[in-house]
This record gives sequence, structure tokens and C-alpha cells, in this order.
Amino acid sequence: MARRIDLTGADGVRLAAWEFADPPKGPGGDGTEYAGGVLFLHGLMGRAAHWADTARWLSGRYRAVALDQRGHGHSGKPAAGPYTREAYVADAVAAIEQLGLAPATLVGHSMGALTAWQLAAERPDLVNALVIGDMRASALGAASQREWEEWFRSWPVPFATLADVRKWFGEDDPRIERPNPARGAFFAEVMRDSPDGWRPSFSPHQMLAARSTWVHDAHWDTLARVRCPTLVVRGIDGELGRAEAQEMVRVLPRGQYAEVPDAGHYLHYDQPETWRETLWTFLAATV
Repeated sequence: MARRIDLTGADGVRLAAWEFADPPKGPGGDGTEYAGGVLFLHGLMGRAAHWADTARWLSGRYRAVALDQRGHGHSGKPAAGPYTREAYVADAVAAIEQLGLAPATLVGHSMGALTAWQLAAERPDLVNALVIGDMRASALGAASQREWEEWFRSWPVPFATLADVRKWFGEDDPRIERPNPARGAFFAEVMRDSPDGWRPSFSPHQMLAARSTWVHDAHWDTLARVRCPTLVVRGIDGELGRAEAQEMVRVLPRGQYAEVPDAGHYLHYDQPETWRETLWTFLAATV
């Protein structure tokens, strides 16, 4: 049973954090060794529920908490924002402190991974390990932002049913080369039922505003300041190429590298078992 924890982020924004299983009781309870806290940070298109299976899988040894970041899920969606890098990092800091997770392991996907490594660089006292899931350190540029604007406009919203959501994102979306049911399931998770059909639970305008605050810049400088053990993991067919991922590992003072075969950008949905095994191997050797 998922448990919601209400938090207060930067600028007083309301944040919702989620535990999807009871945390370990530790020695003196059921004898399970408590290995620390894990905070999961989803990407630009995500929500905390995307981490539910991974969080449950880790809950035997870790207190695993997933955060709905501002503008997503059940957290606040202030019309005026801000949706800046500083705001997302400050929200994650607030979550760690209010949940009592420090020093925490941060597991981030896509934009959430960028937030995680910027936090680790700025507040090393709060982070003991870091997992970067398919996020680039290089600048993507204005052309990338225009492509995303066009992509949002191409969504045939409202969708009549969730099955239509799964089909469009899993089969009909021109951005994909071959059918991917896991991708369809990923996007079905972020839709909400409205009077005229199914629409995204986030504002595309706000998501583009959030993306505009990092897409034009490279982030190698903050990556080099991360001192904790860090795993850079990519889907073979994801957005992070092998050469850039290996350069990220080289730049990181304590970087490690892993790949998830037969996975794209949404690697924790494409190959959940391999993703979890990769994560567990890193945590068991590090935390």
C-alpha cells in the first residue's frame, strides 16, 4: 500500500513523497539490516509512481522514497513557477532533510538525474551515493528545444481511452522507430481522466519552461564536483551515447559505468529486472 508523505519545498510549494512499501525495521525488528535511505527523482515526463516497482524491490534493506517533483504527480503546480534548476535542487534538499534520509543515495532518471548530481555537487553532506540514469552532460541546444515543442503539439490529446494512450506512445508516435509497449505504459501512468478524455497530468508549457533552464547549457562542471561513488547507467538505445557516458565516468572522481541491454531512454520500464539488478549490484558494493 503506497503511503503519501506531504512535504514543503522551496518557495513553500507543496510536495508529495511516496513510500510504496514499509521500510526495513532493522536489527531488533525482523533482523533485516538497514542500509540507509534512497530518494528517487523522476524525469521531465515522469512521476513518483514510475519508481514503485524499484522502490518495493529495495525496501527490504533500504528506506526507499520517491518524490513527485514540482509540476508533476500530486505535487504543486504553481502557474508562475519557478521551474528552474535551483528550485528543483532546493526541493530535493528539502525532501531529504524533512524525510530524515541524509546521507541519502540519490537515484535519478533523465532530468531527475541532473537534479541529483547538481545536489550532490552542492550539498555533499546530504549524499553518499548517486545513480545517473540516461542523462547527458552536454548541451542539447535550441534545436532540441524546438523539437520538443513540436512533439508536444503532435500529441493527439485528449485521448479517448488509456488504451489509446498506450498505443500512440508505444506504436504511433513518430519519435519511435519500432513498437515499444513499455513506453506506452510509462506515458499511461502520467495521464489523468478529464471530462473530454485523457490528458497529461502536467502542463506541457511548464515542462518546456523547466527544460529550457538546462537544455542550452553543458553540465560537466558540476559533474566533476560530485565526490561520492556514482553509477552512470544507460539504455543501449537511449539518449545517452556510450562515448559520452564513458566520458562522464572519466570526469567523475568516483565514477562507474553500466549498460542495460535492449533498453531505451525509459530503461527502468524497458528492462525492469536488469535495471534492478544493475542498481542492486552498485548499492550492495557502495552503500
